[in-house]
Amino acid sequence: MEEMILEFENVTGSKGKFRLQDISFTLPAGYMMGLMGANGAGKSTLMSYIMEEDARYTGTIKIDGVDIRKNHAYVKNLIGFVSGGHGFFEQMTAIENARLLSGFYEKFDMERFKSTMKEMGVSMHISYQKLSRGEKLKFQMAFAMAYSPKLYLLDEVTVGMDPVFRLDFFKILQRVIETEESSVLMSSHIESEMKQKTDFLGILDEGRMTWFGESPDFSKDM
Repeated sequence: MEEMILEFENVTGSKGKFRLQDISFTLPAGYMMGLMGANGAGKSTLMSYIMEEDARYTGTIKIDGVDIRKNHAYVKNLIGFVSGGHGFFEQMTAIENARLLSGFYEKFDMERFKSTMKEMGVSMHISYQKLSRGEKLKFQMAFAMAYSPKLYLLDEVTVGMDPVFRLDFFKILQRVIETEESSVLMSSHIESEMKQKTDFLGILDEGRMTWFGESPDFSKDM
């Protein structure tokens, strides 16, 4: 029986002016899922329901079989969140951020963090605010990989990304899901990228999931 990393069952709720309506899907281990839709379609809202402990919704969200509302502190150790706007301490260096925040993650492996940063060619000794956008994303991936999450959440990370780095970034993601029992959920409005790089695709429109299936089938059904 296939292990399910992420399960949404009849999830409905609102956050500000944004709303999700009866969202249901499953993401098995070892796969990459794209979440596509125009700005305001509900992509970031869906991810916030996973990340925020006080999110208000009906239905059920599970990560690795655990209902996130019943043990959110435990579930946070299963999530690696990467975002262009993800907040770390701007004045601190990458290694200082890692040392300070690693204590929140039970399985954090500092040596793996250091080796991944070295492999990605990112300095650990300059302040976070001085890193380029691409370097910040690499740092966030290295930080997440250090505690081996089950689910990587990537919120619009490829927007404005250098084409060369985009290829490297997807190679990193592919290696992660091939070597670990994990999966990736990434949001984007870039249709070609989602169809080519992901295994499954969900289309959001005004808070509803209007299509879900294997990515190669998307063009056939449209």
